[in-house]
Amino acid sequence: MTSFDTSPQLNVWRGLLALAVVFVMLATTGWTALRNQRNTTALQSSISAWEHGRIAGHRLPAPDAAPAKLSRFFASLTAQQRGALARRYPLAVGNMNGAPVELRYRANRVALGQARKVELKRMHDHRLSANGQRAAGQRMHRFESLMSANRKILAFDPEGSGRVAEVFGDLTRAERVSVVVPGVDTDLLTFQRTYRKYSAPVGMAKSLYAAEKAASPSTRTAVIAWADYTTPGGLGLDSATAMRAQNGAVRLDALVRALPGEAPVSLFCHSYGSVVCGVAAHRLPERVADIAVAGSPGMRVTNASQLHTSAQVWAMRDADDWIQDVPYLELGGLGHGADPVSSAFGARVLSAADAKGHSGYFEPGTESLTNFAEIGVGAYRSVHCAETDEACRAGLSGTMAG
Repeated sequence: MTSFDTSPQLNVWRGLLALAVVFVMLATTGWTALRNQRNTTALQSSISAWEHGRIAGHRLPAPDAAPAKLSRFFASLTAQQRGALARRYPLAVGNMNGAPVELRYRANRVALGQARKVELKRMHDHRLSANGQRAAGQRMHRFESLMSANRKILAFDPEGSGRVAEVFGDLTRAERVSVVVPGVDTDLLTFQRTYRKYSAPVGMAKSLYAAEKAASPSTRTAVIAWADYTTPGGLGLDSATAMRAQNGAVRLDALVRALPGEAPVSLFCHSYGSVVCGVAAHRLPERVADIAVAGSPGMRVTNASQLHTSAQVWAMRDADDWIQDVPYLELGGLGHGADPVSSAFGARVLSAADAKGHSGYFEPGTESLTNFAEIGVGAYRSVHCAETDEACRAGLSGTMAG
């Protein structure tokens, strides 16, 4: 008689139940955050205005044209004309792949100023509840912070809970570019934190940038804190599926293809961000040299070869990271596939010694951060492997810059 213990149907339901139990358990431990669901159309309005705009009597190119075409368009303009477009269509220009990065910084500062004024009015709008006014105040202060003269905001969208990307270093002259791709509950308000700052994209990117400069002072690097996709809110259904990752993958590919120059790019993908990187891997251009994941729930494949990428695939996980308790499987769209640090997956597994649990891979002084920095500058022979056989360095050169 067939044993129920070996029934394929029962195993499927056990897997689904395990996923549900783990996600519900973690969601009730305080990790789920309420998200601001205001819905504005500022970006869409700016894009629409651009589509109907003119300069020197000529129609403007399509805002979603190929980055190379948009780059040639902006190069054909005078400095005054470029500045006028940034002021007239700040959100469109600030998010336009192909626009010069310095012009995007200027445009986004204008857009942030406009968004700040909107929230300042809402702070004193008596039609809103006290909580609504308080939320407006939080957004206003965040916009004000992002407007600081020393900040380089590469992308900004105030819609809903918001999206944003920030650059550290000189992106135009960089010999190596790193992109930090964060996970769940990342939005405008959690983009930067005062406490546990290295668990937020800005802290992650600043820490990585400093570590890269220490690893190779002569290598010109730039690091992007990339929170320019709509992440799942907490550990619910969104985070157990690839729905948010699909859209994020499209946006990540667009970012990389629009980066200036030809410098090699390394992606550092944390938690659900590794799902985004896994989904994007097959479409990314060859200038992506590395995809490094930390605290990954999976990359939507069974092994690294199924990512169909020419990039080196790296993985690490801290011994105290709770993510190891999430079932590494994919059933009916739930779950994200095999464990990237397992030997069967085929990634180059790195040491994460001294990392601080799930959110501490970018903490200064950790081996996880040091390993990321060595990858970021291309010093592959200097990485510390998780195993004593040093298989993670096999066949790699130690070239510093592209």
